[in-house]
Amino acid sequence: MGGLSFRKLRADEIECRIAMVKKNGVSLLLYKDARVDQNLLDETVGPMNWQKSYSRDNANCTVSVWDGEKKQWISKEDTGKESYTEKEKGLASDSFKRACFCWGIGRELYTAPYIWVDAKDCKIVEEEGKLKCKNNFFVSQIGYDEKGTINSLKISNGHKDVFRYGAVNNAPEPEEKPEASKKEEPEKEMATEAQIKVLQSLLSKYGLSLEKWLTKINRTKETLTSTEAGAMLVALKRQYGEA
Repeated sequence: MGGLSFRKLRADEIECRIAMVKKNGVSLLLYKDARVDQNLLDETVGPMNWQKSYSRDNANCTVSVWDGEKKQWISKEDTGKESYTEKEKGLASDSFKRACFCWGIGRELYTAPYIWVDAKDCKIVEEEGKLKCKNNFFVSQIGYDEKGTINSLKISNGHKDVFRYGAVNNAPEPEEKPEASKKEEPEKEMATEAQIKVLQSLLSKYGLSLEKWLTKINRTKETLTSTEAGAMLVALKRQYGEA
C-alpha cells in the first residue's frame, strides 16, 4: 500500500450546502456524499480491497484497506452525527464519510474559503418566521495548488456564477468578446438525451415537472448543458434522499 493517496475531488463530485440564511444573502459549505467516497475507494484501491464496519449503533464507522505488502487490513475509524431526517441512515452515512476523511478522501474541502452569495443572486423568502433560500447551488469549477489547497472556485445557481475565488477566476468578464475570441471559443457540450430521460424519470417519481424545474434556472431541454444536467441530478438525488 505504501504511499496510498486519493486524488482531489472534481467539481461534479462536490455539493453545496446552505449553512446560514440572512436577508442580504446566504453562506455555503462544500461537502461530499457517501457515494463519492465509495467510488474513490473503488477507483484507488479496488472494490475488493476495502471494507467498512459499524459499531455503537452506527455511530462509529471503521474503513479498512488491504495492504498487500503487509498482508493485513489497515483501519481508520471516526464518529458521525445523526441526520435531521433519517437518523439511522444519516448516522451511518456521516460516520462513514468521516472515516473516509481520515483516509484523506475530500480532506481538501476543509481548505475552502468563506463562501457568501449576495441576495441579488438567490431567492430568499420568509416562511413561518424563518428565512429560507429556494436555490440549489453547484460547484462549476475548482482548482488546487501543489499542497492540495483550494486556490480557485466557482459556484453557480444553475444559470450563472454567483461566487468566484482565485486570482484568475475573479477577473471580471468583458461584456462583449471580440469576434475573433467568439469564433475560437469551444461550443458547450449540451445535455444528452439519456441525461434528460434520467432527470425526467427522477422528477416524475416525486410528482415534479422537468419543464418547471428548468424554468427555475432559466433553461430548456435544448439549452441545458451536460455539466448542468449532471449537477442537477446530483442535487436532486441528495434532496430526495437517494444519495
